[in-house]
Amino acid sequence: MKNLLRPLLVIFAVLTVFTGLAYPAVMTAFGQAAFHDQANGSLIEQNGELVGSQLIGQQFDAPQYFWGRLSATSPMPYNAQGSSGSNLGPTNPALLDEVKGRLDALKAAGTDMSNPVPVDLVTSSGSGLDPEISPAAVDYQIGRVAAARKLARNDVQALIDRYTTGRQFGILGEPRVNVLKLNLALDEMTGG
Repeated sequence: MKNLLRPLLVIFAVLTVFTGLAYPAVMTAFGQAAFHDQANGSLIEQNGELVGSQLIGQQFDAPQYFWGRLSATSPMPYNAQGSSGSNLGPTNPALLDEVKGRLDALKAAGTDMSNPVPVDLVTSSGSGLDPEISPAAVDYQIGRVAAARKLARNDVQALIDRYTTGRQFGILGEPRVNVLKLNLALDEMTGG
């Protein structure tokens, strides 16, 4: 038994040092060197103040802002520590209540409801933290945001075009708009 214990302890110590210290240290150094922004949370600062991350959605519900996807996290919306989807199926009455509530909020905020509402404006995402919405969801809100900010629709559209990200490598994913970046650009354009 004694003959087996020593090699086992040596192997345990070597693997602990390699997998517990050396490998994480090398990967952390590589991440900081090659992907500094992403490794540190893709944080957005404005005037020296942290305003959010481009990877995690934020609550916007004032009429002068574009709204993102609903968040199903608890105990508060967009809680990164409680990331989860609602997992509500299409026959679940709670999903219908969520959709109805968002439709009512859009209508109350002055959104033109004459066209079909994009699904990402009335449902929550799988993670509950989506920072981006589809160009269709942004286009649906242009009238309300332009009116609330007293801007020409074309000026708002030009800003949206600048902040729309296409498919990765031209084929992966869908075009999308980061809601926080767009709203910060709107604040900058109108002075708050």
